[in-house]
Amino acid sequence: MTPEQTKTAEKMTSVKAAWDKAPAGPKKDAALKHYQAAEKANTAKNDAETNKELDAVTHALA
Repeated sequence: MTPEQTKTAEKMTSVKAAWDKAPAGPKKDAALKHYQAAEKANTAKNDAETNKELDAVTHALA
């Protein structure tokens, strides 16, 4: 794993934890769509897209 991939994996873990703790509701539902897109991008080894979607998750939960 490259340092960028490691950083992305750590970010996915922390964002997932934040999503898990979030109360149910429209914000969490919107964040889930972005998290699923991040997982798909991560599977495709697209770090830039993964990070963009993870940032969108964080923003949706705010």
